[in-house]
Amino acid sequence: MRILHALRRPSILSRHLRAFSDAAPSKQAALNTELFEKYPHPEGYMNNLRNIGISAHIDSGKTTLTERILFYTGRINAIHDVRGKDGVGAKMDSMELEREKGITIQSAATYAQWKDANINIIDTPGHVDFTIEVERALRVLDGGVLVLCGVSGVQSQSLTVDKQMKRYGVPRIAFINKLDRMGANPWKVIKDLRKQLKLNAAAVQVPIGIEDQLEGVVDLVRMQVYRNDGPSGETILTSSEIPDNLKELVAEKRLEMIERLADVDDEIGELFLMEEEPTVDQLVGAIRRATIAHKFVPVFMGSAFKNKGVQPMLDGVIDYLPSPSEAQNIALDQGKNEEPVLVPCSPDAPLLALAFKLEEGRFGQLSYMRIYSGTLKRGGFIYNMSNMKRIKVPRLVKMHSNEMEDVEEVSAGEVVAMFGVDCASMDTFSDSNSSKMTMTSLHVPEPVMSLAIIPNNKQNLNNFSKSLNRFQREDPTFRVSVDEDSKQTIISGMGELHLQIYIERMKREYNVEVESGAPQVNFRETIKQKADFNYLHKKQSGGSGQYARVTGYCEPISQEEIDEGAAPIQFVNDIIGYMHPVVT
Repeated sequence: MRILHALRRPSILSRHLRAFSDAAPSKQAALNTELFEKYPHPEGYMNNLRNIGISAHIDSGKTTLTERILFYTGRINAIHDVRGKDGVGAKMDSMELEREKGITIQSAATYAQWKDANINIIDTPGHVDFTIEVERALRVLDGGVLVLCGVSGVQSQSLTVDKQMKRYGVPRIAFINKLDRMGANPWKVIKDLRKQLKLNAAAVQVPIGIEDQLEGVVDLVRMQVYRNDGPSGETILTSSEIPDNLKELVAEKRLEMIERLADVDDEIGELFLMEEEPTVDQLVGAIRRATIAHKFVPVFMGSAFKNKGVQPMLDGVIDYLPSPSEAQNIALDQGKNEEPVLVPCSPDAPLLALAFKLEEGRFGQLSYMRIYSGTLKRGGFIYNMSNMKRIKVPRLVKMHSNEMEDVEEVSAGEVVAMFGVDCASMDTFSDSNSSKMTMTSLHVPEPVMSLAIIPNNKQNLNNFSKSLNRFQREDPTFRVSVDEDSKQTIISGMGELHLQIYIERMKREYNVEVESGAPQVNFRETIKQKADFNYLHKKQSGGSGQYARVTGYCEPISQEEIDEGAAPIQFVNDIIGYMHPVVT
C-alpha cells in the first residue's frame, strides 16, 4: 500500500479593497485631461478651504493639538484634556474606550473656521495597530500636519506616517510639539526630519525660551514675535521687538530657511544669488509653492498643552497647504482599461465621490464621503459604480466628532457624511449610470496577529455574528475566518491592542462576552520514509475461528510524482491463499 498525504494550502482571503501599489497611476503618468479642460474650476473656487489630517506617533499630542484648534476657532467653548482631571476627555475622542485608555482609536472628523478660511480636519490615531485609519484619511485629504514630540523627535510611527503621506502625495507642514518638556530640542528634531525622513525641512519659527521657559515663537518669515496670553492662551500678543538673546539665532535660522528655499524655488534662488532680501510676500509664495510641490517642509513650534504656538501654526495651514482646487486627483476610466483621468475640482462637472470610511450610526450606516467633482444634493439620485445600483441620497451631514449638522448639498472639494446608504469602503459614486470612472483605492496592510474566539453563551450567536460582520465592513484590516479543521472562529488584525479593542466593543455594544486564545495548531502527519507492518489477527469465539496475517509497507511518493500531480493511493494485491481481497 502506498499513501500520499497531500497538504492543502490555505485559501487566500478575498477582499473588496484593491491594493494600492506602485503600479497605480502616479502624478507623473500621462493623464487624460479632457474632463479637466471641459470643466475648469471657477476662478478662486475653494481657495479658502483646507482639508487636512493631523498625524503622528502615539502620545505626540495630536488630539491635544486638535482640541486647541477647536477652542481657538470657536468650535468648542472649553478645553478638555485627553487625560484631564475633569474626566470629560477631548472632544475628538468620542468613544468611551478612547476616553478610558487616553488614546485615539478611530479617526474623527470635524470642521472649523479660522479667519476667512474653512478647515476640514481629521484627527487620526497614532498607535500602529490602527494605521488603517491614517491610510484612509490621507487617501482623501489635500494636506497634512505631521506632529512630532520635541523630546523624542522622529519615532517609529513617524516613519510610517511619512511613508503614507508620500504614498498618497500629501503635502505637509510639521509641528514640533511639547517644547515645554524637559529635554526638548527642536533643532535635533529638524535634523531627524532631514536625516531619517529625507525631507527638505527648515524652521519657519524660533521658540522664545525652552522647557518651562517657553513663552512664544518668533516668525522667521514676517520677523514678528508671537506670545500667548489669557487663561487658555486665546489672546495673541504681537511685537516686532525680537529678544536680544535670540537675535543671532533668529538671523542664522532665517538664512538657513532662505538657503533651503533657494535650492527648490527659482524666484528665491535668483534673489539669493543677487544677494537681495526677499519680501514677506515672496517668502510666503515660495514656501507655499515648494510645500505643495513636495520640495519643502516648513516646521512650526510650540506646546499645545501649554497653549503656545497653535494659532501661528493655523496661519501656516492656510498660507502653505493647498486648497482642493490646487490638489491633483486622479480617477481610473474602467471603460478604457483603467486609463488615468485628471479630475476637475468643479461643481459643474459630473459627480465623482468616494466613500472612504464607514460607521454604524443611530440612523443606519454612516458613510464618510470626499466629493472630488460635481455636486451632491440631499434627495438626489446617485449610482454606486461597483454595482451600478441607483441610490437616493436620504441625508447629508457635516461631522463634528460625534455630533452632526444637516446640510442640503455639498460641492467638489468638500468632506461630508451620508446616512442610510448601503455601500462598501472605497466605493465610488457618480450621478450618471453611463460613467465608467472610479477613484483609485488605498493600501491595506496584511494582518499580523490572530486569535480564536467563542461566545460564552450560545444564545448570543446572532449578536456575535452581527458584530463581526459590522467590524469587518468598517475596518479592512480586521479579518474573520473559520478554520476548516478546528471549526474555530479566527479574528485577525494589526496587533494585540487592535483585537482586544474589538473584543471589548462586542461586550459593550452587543452584550456579547467571548473567550479568546491562541488558535489551535492543526497537526498533520505524512510519511517520510518506507515503513513495513506485520499484523496477526486471531479470534476464537466458538465455531470456526478467524485467523489472518496482514503484511505490507507504506512509502512516500517521490518528489517527481508530486510535481507532476497528486497520485492516487495505490494498492497491490499480494494475498497468498484462497481469501478474496477486501480492498481493490
